[in-house]
Amino acid sequence: MKTFIVAVCIFACALASEQDAQVLRSDYAQNENGEFQFAYETENGISGQASGKVKLVGKDEAALEVTGSNAYKSPEGDVYSVSYVANEFGYQPQGAHLPTPPAPVPIPDYIARAIEYIAAHPYTEKKL
Repeated sequence: MKTFIVAVCIFACALASEQDAQVLRSDYAQNENGEFQFAYETENGISGQASGKVKLVGKDEAALEVTGSNAYKSPEGDVYSVSYVANEFGYQPQGAHLPTPPAPVPIPDYIARAIEYIAAHPYTEKKL
């Protein structure tokens, strides 16, 4: 639901900057079980779509998972698009224009040895 609200806010902000843009398509559907889909497109090149479903993530826990994408055209004519997944692990966007995280740093040898030692010698609390 939060992702839907964010998408609507982005859409509204984009439309506010170009008041004359007409909405070419706007679809929304929701099932009784919580699944939904929406899509929109404007004449100035802004578009988006998403679908969401409720899934079990634990014994008694449920989470909403939303997958979708949106795109817009810059004033220079470049098209920027973002695809994303939002679930119990957070919002995970992907796009050619987005920065990427640095490569993971290997675990130093002394830390790896310490982890092995701790695994081989688990702590047991001594009763007094």
